[in-house]
Amino acid sequence: MAKIATLITDMFEDVEYTGPAKAFNEAGHELINIEKEAGKKVTGKQGEAVVTIDKGIDDVNPDEFDALLLPGGFSPDQLRGDDRFVTFTKAFMDAKKPVFAICHGPQLLITAKALEGRKATGFKSIQVDMEYAGATVVDEEVAVCQDQLVTSRQPDDIPAFNRESLKLLENK
Repeated sequence: MAKIATLITDMFEDVEYTGPAKAFNEAGHELINIEKEAGKKVTGKQGEAVVTIDKGIDDVNPDEFDALLLPGGFSPDQLRGDDRFVTFTKAFMDAKKPVFAICHGPQLLITAKALEGRKATGFKSIQVDMEYAGATVVDEEVAVCQDQLVTSRQPDDIPAFNRESLKLLENK
């Protein structure tokens, strides 16, 4: 089963973490929550989910993981201001490891300059930014690119996002 790194901080979109996390856990995959420091608790923007951070960004290496989850909300925008999270994200794309980004999650991919030539989607307000980053943006519930990148637009897309993410992990 896959070991999935999750980059997350306060103000993430609650269901964009809890929905995929539940699906991945039920399928037997392991999620490791990563922020600036281990042991910290981060809260979703709806206040419904509280996540305990397993590892600090300085204590992990992308080589330790099989895939990357980037939940949306304000979390990705905050994390992309820190080069350590951007470098970590880019390493997964460069290594052609599975990356799952929903809603505003692709903001980390934009900053990592990892969307050029990729088919992807994201929340409506960042789709133009994704285009400027070189992505072919589609307005669909889920976009799968090169058997590596799975993106979705919003919480309503979570069932399709989970389905395609799990399918990709099964084929790896």
